[in-house]
Amino acid sequence: MNVDFFILMLAIPLVSGALLIFAGERDWAPHLNIIASAGTFLASVLLTMEIIDHGARFALGEQFFIDSMNVFFVTLTTFVGLTTSIFFGPYMRNEEAHGRLTKPRLRLYKSMFQLFMFTMLIALTTNNLGLLWVAMEAATLTTVLLVSLYRTSASQEAAWKYFILCGVGIAQALFGTILLYFAAERVLGETGNALLWTHLVDVKGQLNPTIMAISFIFLLVGYGTKVGLAPLHNWLPDAHAEGPTPVSAVLSGLLLNVALYAILRCKVLADGAIPTGFAGNLMMGFGLLTLVVAAFFLARQKDVKRMFAYSSIEHMGLITFAFGMGGATANFAGLLHMTMHSLTKSAIFFAVGHAAQKCGTQIMEDIRGLIKINPVIGWGLMLGTLAILGMPPFGVFASEFMILTHAIKYFPWATPFLLIALGVAFAAIFGKVQPMVFDEAHAKPLPHAPAITPVFLHLGIVLMIGLYMPPYLVRWFQEAAKMMG
Repeated sequence: MNVDFFILMLAIPLVSGALLIFAGERDWAPHLNIIASAGTFLASVLLTMEIIDHGARFALGEQFFIDSMNVFFVTLTTFVGLTTSIFFGPYMRNEEAHGRLTKPRLRLYKSMFQLFMFTMLIALTTNNLGLLWVAMEAATLTTVLLVSLYRTSASQEAAWKYFILCGVGIAQALFGTILLYFAAERVLGETGNALLWTHLVDVKGQLNPTIMAISFIFLLVGYGTKVGLAPLHNWLPDAHAEGPTPVSAVLSGLLLNVALYAILRCKVLADGAIPTGFAGNLMMGFGLLTLVVAAFFLARQKDVKRMFAYSSIEHMGLITFAFGMGGATANFAGLLHMTMHSLTKSAIFFAVGHAAQKCGTQIMEDIRGLIKINPVIGWGLMLGTLAILGMPPFGVFASEFMILTHAIKYFPWATPFLLIALGVAFAAIFGKVQPMVFDEAHAKPLPHAPAITPVFLHLGIVLMIGLYMPPYLVRWFQEAAKMMG
């Protein structure tokens, strides 16, 4: 494999993040942020083309492994990172004009954003499950600084809650990783390969099932805290509500996916060692609980960002349930729903961010008449809401339909819970967003024109996939679904 694209993809965010630490206050810093994100995205696209043409390959010895499964996540991550960096400029200039942010804090944001992208790309591409844990911890540390960017008492409390809960969760994942190593060393010996996923997957049927069962419980609870699975989800609504909107977009659109990806890699090993479907049943249970809990919490929210944070928890529960069911169809639907959720939810947060700036508040009762204040923002929020609620012809409808029909056929006991939770979530979100968009209201114009292009770019892709999924994308999802069993 020509690793130049891979090294370039990792080097760009690392170098630009380090540079922005020292020069993030300069006038050209926002442009560097966009250029670096664009370069990372381009490198990931070239890497993806290489993997599609030549198959899975190693990089830097056996420490990194890129296949059809993780290269899909890599491309999605770098794309959302690019559009978020484009959205960042006007949004942060408005925040600075309103006195909510200073230049040193903007410098911190730019540098930490690039380092956050670097840690996520490491987590997605590493072959070493120990390095995966380190990258997830590093991603937590960088986003803690981003959540507390406003330095208000509420944002600092949210950052501490995020740090403590996810710190406890990541400690459980570490113990699960140690148990996994203990089981693997008995089979692979002291060769130094007992944490390399490609070696583990070759001997997964020989791993001790009792140790693997305990290990997967800790890994699911640990990484599940980062996913936002109930009852470990309490950090997520606060982090979304109190952090800057670009941080909310990458938390919902990217970080939750990366944590779930870590669980999926571990599930492949657990399924091979425990033939009873133990891992899948555990994921279905946590996923269904998360979906139901989040749906009923949605109706109680007054802050628009907290509401859509609970919506993210709801959808991650649905995705976890889909992967728990297993099989080609459910895995395909889970991957499709992850993609649609990432694109749609980040678009919604982009629109919500500008709407909150327009009205000077995140309280939904005080946000009214967006369609008249700024039709582009209003329609962006309304269309994004319809998309995330699973209305046809958006792609979320296709993925939810596949998950529901698969559950009806193979797990009919879960169908009432799924339908009730999705119905409650639809009523809660639509009932709150509709007056935000269409009621009468007045608001002052923003000092800087909002960046709306990322909103409609994301929604356009979601609409296109809902109407027509390109054959190469179907093959991509099918290959990744097969890897998960």
